[in-house]
Amino acid sequence: MTVPQRLRVVVATPLSEELCARILAAEPRIDLVRDQSLLPPMRWPGDHGGDPSFVRTTEQQSAFDALVDSAEALYGVPDENPAALARTVRANPGLRWVQTMPAGGGAQVKGANLAQDELQNLVFTTSAGVHGASLAEFAVFGVFAGAKDLPRLLTQQARKEWTGRWCMQQVHEMTVAVLGMGNIGRDTAARLIALGARVIGVSRTPADVPGLAGTVHPDDLDKAVADADALVVTLPGTESTHKMVNADVLAAVKPGITVVSVGRGTVIDEDALVEALRDGRIGFAALDVFYTEPLAQDSPLWTLPNVLVSPHTAALNDAEDRRIADLFAVNAARFLDGGPMINPVNTVEFY
Repeated sequence: MTVPQRLRVVVATPLSEELCARILAAEPRIDLVRDQSLLPPMRWPGDHGGDPSFVRTTEQQSAFDALVDSAEALYGVPDENPAALARTVRANPGLRWVQTMPAGGGAQVKGANLAQDELQNLVFTTSAGVHGASLAEFAVFGVFAGAKDLPRLLTQQARKEWTGRWCMQQVHEMTVAVLGMGNIGRDTAARLIALGARVIGVSRTPADVPGLAGTVHPDDLDKAVADADALVVTLPGTESTHKMVNADVLAAVKPGITVVSVGRGTVIDEDALVEALRDGRIGFAALDVFYTEPLAQDSPLWTLPNVLVSPHTAALNDAEDRRIADLFAVNAARFLDGGPMINPVNTVEFY
């Protein structure tokens, strides 16, 4: 690929003028093209799809398409829509790089159903790492919530019921299996190790985390959960991770285990999860992600007393958009200098 001297970047997802200026200050070789009137307003930090009530006129949509079709690089997938990404790739042979907003941006790339030659002509990168600390904190919170009987405490408080005392689990005495040792998994493991927990990583490759008690291959996940007081799931959603936490794995768990899910909801077989929650094999589950989102109104997960439902919000923080902008600026410099990109999407497994 020929390395350009300048880079025409089109902003295809909501981005404030303050952050546009920040990107340009960090990498002045960018021509950062945007039309704020064509982008939906954000409702909260990290709202990269913007307000769904925003609708372009026919003329505005034509202008937006023309803009993204002129890009050498895109800041965000147009409208966060894989079909729009596919249209843009096919309309714009000059497109060379797409920075996706989600850490799991590989799912957007997969959803575009691009041909192999189209994938080879492009670099896709994700925002992986930007959300690691926030999700790791939620994971630690979930482990603590299970250890300290949060559902029982809330129920008794609602009933104004003062019961006899009971022993709670001590996190510093627990064994925690962390499924997936990417950015989120490593951050989670480091925090739990600092609290004194014994942490086992579940990963295809050894994880470099100081104090980690060891690494188990995913093929032996059933053995890892048999010894664990808590399981934290941080994996992305790919064909190889689809329903990895299945009925067989949940049949092997240590009774009363806490399960925390912060990766992608497709990693867990929800039917098997519900069954294990009902019969007590899982004592408590803190879930930020689900197989289908939004979670269906008739899902048992809403009403099971030992489940905490979080509407895929654990990753968000006020600094998210700034961190993605900073990451983009660093990647733009690498692109312009012909260097290795941060967080390239694996276009075989799409993570």
